[in-house]
Amino acid sequence: MTHQPLSALSRDDLASLLEKQQTAYAELKARGLKLDLTRGKPSAAQLDLSDELLNLPRGTKDRSGTDVRNYGGLSGLSELREMFAELLWVEPEQLIAGGNSSLTMMRDCLVYLLLFGARDSERPWSHEESIKFICPVPGYDRHFTLLASLGIEMITVAMNDDGPDAEAVAALVKDDASIKGMWVVPTYANPAGSICSQEVAARLASMETAAPDFRIFWDNAYALHHLSEEEAKSADILTLASAAGHPSRPLMFASTSKITFAGAGVAFMAASEANIAWYLAHLGNGSIGPDKVNHLRHVQFFGSAQGVRDHMVRHREIIAPKFEEVDRVLTERLGGYQVATWNKPRGGYFVNLDVVPGTASRVVSLAKEAGIALTPAGASFPHGNDPQDQNIRLAPTMPPLDEVSATMDAVATCVLLAAAEQAQTRA
Repeated sequence: MTHQPLSALSRDDLASLLEKQQTAYAELKARGLKLDLTRGKPSAAQLDLSDELLNLPRGTKDRSGTDVRNYGGLSGLSELREMFAELLWVEPEQLIAGGNSSLTMMRDCLVYLLLFGARDSERPWSHEESIKFICPVPGYDRHFTLLASLGIEMITVAMNDDGPDAEAVAALVKDDASIKGMWVVPTYANPAGSICSQEVAARLASMETAAPDFRIFWDNAYALHHLSEEEAKSADILTLASAAGHPSRPLMFASTSKITFAGAGVAFMAASEANIAWYLAHLGNGSIGPDKVNHLRHVQFFGSAQGVRDHMVRHREIIAPKFEEVDRVLTERLGGYQVATWNKPRGGYFVNLDVVPGTASRVVSLAKEAGIALTPAGASFPHGNDPQDQNIRLAPTMPPLDEVSATMDAVATCVLLAAAEQAQTRA
C-alpha cells in the first residue's frame, strides 16, 4: 500500500493520522508484548542445524596422528585451517584457528599493538601522544565499544553501498600519523549490508598513510551469510595489500559463531605470514594452544569447504523469509509516507532503518514501553551518538517468523507515531 507523504498532508489529515496512530499504539501496549530485535543472534532452528557437533569428534587424533586433547598447536588444527582458507580466499599459512570469539582476537591484536607495537612500529602504540581509528558509520557497536574501552579516539566516515568512503579515508590518513587503523566489515556490513567493492578495497590497500604501521581491521564476519543465490564474494584484501607493497596492513577476522554454535564455534585470523608470526609470538606467552577438540569436531562435521557452503544454504532457508517479511511489513505500513528508508540486504544479519531525523530515540522508547526491545538508537555510531538521531538497527534472525511479523508491525506503528508527533509539533 502506498500512502501520501506526511509533508503533503493538511493540518486536519495530519491530526487524523496522529489520532489513528495513538489509538493503534494504545492497543499495542494493551497486548502486553514481549518481543526482542536487539541483537543478531541465530535462532534456535539455526542452532539445531549443528546439533550433530554434540556427538563429535569421533576419535581424538588429527590426520597427522597428534592427540588433539593435549597441549600444543598454537596455530590451530591444520585440516580446519585449510578448509576455511579456501572459504576466505587466503593461504593456510596466513590463517590461525583459535577459540570461539573473533572479537577476542581483535581485542588481543589491539592490546598487543598498544603494549608492544607492530613489527613495523617505531614504538608501542601506547607511547604515542594520541591514537585514532577510522570508523565507518553506521557500523558495528562492539567495534566502537572496544576502542572506547582502550581510550582510542574514533573518527567517523560514511559507509556507502560499496564500502567505506575511501577517498575520505585516504585524505584523513595521508598526513595524520596518529591515525593508526580503521575498521571494515567488508561483506554484508553490520548494519547497512554494504559490500566493499574490489575498487574500494584496492584504494584502502594502496593509499599513502602517515603512520607506517597503519592497520585495517577487516572483520569478515558475514562472508558466508548469503540471503539469496546471488552470493557476494569478499574482496581479496590480503592480495591487494601485498600487491600494493603493504602486506602487513590488513588483519582479517572471521568465525563460525553464526554458522555452528554462537558460544562454541571457532574464530579465525588471517594476515601476512609476518603478521601471523607477530601475533603467535605474543599469544604464546599466554596460551599453549586452542581447543583442538572443538577444531576436530568442526572438521568432521563439515567434511570440506563445500560442506560449509551447503550448511549455509540451510541457514539461508531459515532466515531469508524473515528478511523478506521485514521488507513486506515496512513497505505495506510505511510506503509512501516518506518517514523511513530501509535496505534490503543481500546477506548478513541486519536491516538498517533510518527514520525521520530527530525521532529514532523516540521510536525506540515507544517500542520499549510497548514491550518491544530494539537496539538503542545511535548504537551504530561511536559512543552511541547518532548526530541525526535517525538510525535504528533491526535484527530479525532470532525470533520465529510470526514474531518478526508482529514486531515489525509494531515498529511501524512507533515510527509513524513519532513522525506524526514531530510533524504536528512543527505544523
